[in-house]
Amino acid sequence: MATWTDEGRHWDELFQAVASLKTPEEAQAFLRDLCTISELDAMAHRWQVAQLLDQGLPYVEVAKRAHASTTTVTRVAQWLRNGEGGYRLALKRRQKRA
Repeated sequence: MATWTDEGRHWDELFQAVASLKTPEEAQAFLRDLCTISELDAMAHRWQVAQLLDQGLPYVEVAKRAHASTTTVTRVAQWLRNGEGGYRLALKRRQKRA
């Protein structure tokens, strides 16, 4: 697993904690304890943007539907194209469940 800063070992511990969760309910409880409502809203918005971009919608349409700025849409799109592959993996697994 890649670490990007001296704080990487703390990230690794967080990633291990997230990976240990087994159900959406466990993830909800953990993330609700860990994050503020604003942080959860921001993550949920980025996830919604990723899903809409994955459908091939234009940036302006994604921004409109997700009530997000075009800056947010552009950032998510960049991570979809050039990130660590996390969005793509989650999107792929989401499609398998559907």
